[in-house]
Amino acid sequence: MQKRISFIHCADLHLDSPFDGLSHVQGSTFTKMKDSTFHALERLVDLAIEKQVDFVLMVGDLFDGAKQSLRAQLKLKQSFQRLQSQNIDVYMSFGNHDYTSGRTFSFHYPSNVHLFESEKVTHFTHERDGIPLANIYGFSYENRAIFQNKANEFYTTDENRFHIGMLHGSISTNTEHDVYAPFQLGDLNRIPMDYWALGHIHKREILKENPPIVYPGNLQGRSKKEQGEKGCYYVELAQNDCKLTFCPLQTIQFDNVTIDISTCSDVQQLTHKVERHIDDIRAQFGSIILNVELRSNNEKLDDWYHNGYINEIFDLIHESYEEADPFVIIQDYSVHSVDIWDKNELKKGQHFVGELLRLSEDYKKLEHYLEPILSHREARKYVDRLTDKDKEEIIEQAQSLLLHSLMEEE
Repeated sequence: MQKRISFIHCADLHLDSPFDGLSHVQGSTFTKMKDSTFHALERLVDLAIEKQVDFVLMVGDLFDGAKQSLRAQLKLKQSFQRLQSQNIDVYMSFGNHDYTSGRTFSFHYPSNVHLFESEKVTHFTHERDGIPLANIYGFSYENRAIFQNKANEFYTTDENRFHIGMLHGSISTNTEHDVYAPFQLGDLNRIPMDYWALGHIHKREILKENPPIVYPGNLQGRSKKEQGEKGCYYVELAQNDCKLTFCPLQTIQFDNVTIDISTCSDVQQLTHKVERHIDDIRAQFGSIILNVELRSNNEKLDDWYHNGYINEIFDLIHESYEEADPFVIIQDYSVHSVDIWDKNELKKGQHFVGELLRLSEDYKKLEHYLEPILSHREARKYVDRLTDKDKEEIIEQAQSLLLHSLMEEE
């Protein structure tokens, strides 16, 4: 057996896909967002060439939908041609988003690309200078969903070489994503693979180190649910060792930031402090889409918020940073200040405010009023289901607004 191979493991490229919740963005910033998945792909190819890897693994959902744009197809083919010029092979499969029966175009990729066409698990043998180095096993989704356990269909041959499994699916107990091709870790452990290259889950995670069972996450975050650095793993695999290096590839990053403005005595100071934080973030991460939380132990923050000053500040920030390079977009913001009133004590009272607070904590009422939107055939395409945390924040903000309005009038 050859002592060492190296490869790139990536998945969930979702080329040419839209950003959720940012349809209002226009101009050059919109163009940068629209092109971000392609730029991440370019960076991936640059990395593979720089590292001179043996091959690249692409584990499903290269495209965002079964009907791919011609632009996405051409960009991917150009990337494969660049890799071919450097004698780097590609092993790829399709997932639940780009399943093969829904394809718009026939695929004519360069000879360095090895595509798993069928839902049946098969394998390719990778060679270097005519010497077999690794067997790479995988399958593609022929239709939108696979509900059977595909892990049980994997196998290995007896050859003295590395064995790598490509599986686009999720652990059967996963509650955060649609569960396709469900498996348990025990299913993968029973098969003597040297590396499991997973896809489908957009959050980077190493499920097991020996042998490595790895989700690389997606290449480019596309919503506030996909925060932090995004990219791929550079893998150096030896007979008794495996080194994984995460390589960020995103050109735009989603993130949360909390800014303590307790020391700000007026709105101008608050504005300057927020701008300083944003400048520091731009210097560190480049273009970024933020959810900002303002915190203060000063009750003035509550007044500034309810009088509309905070909203005006963020409007000004948008004017200053949205078309900048790198740009900053404040997708959402929230404020958390010291409570002027003890809500728990108020809730105990047999008075109007107490009854109002008690009634406002009923999640079911919130869901009742939102249901016409969430169940509407067209509207539900653009609205995510609320998490418990979302509901808590909505109720907390509503309570704060009600208390501020009532007490101010009093």
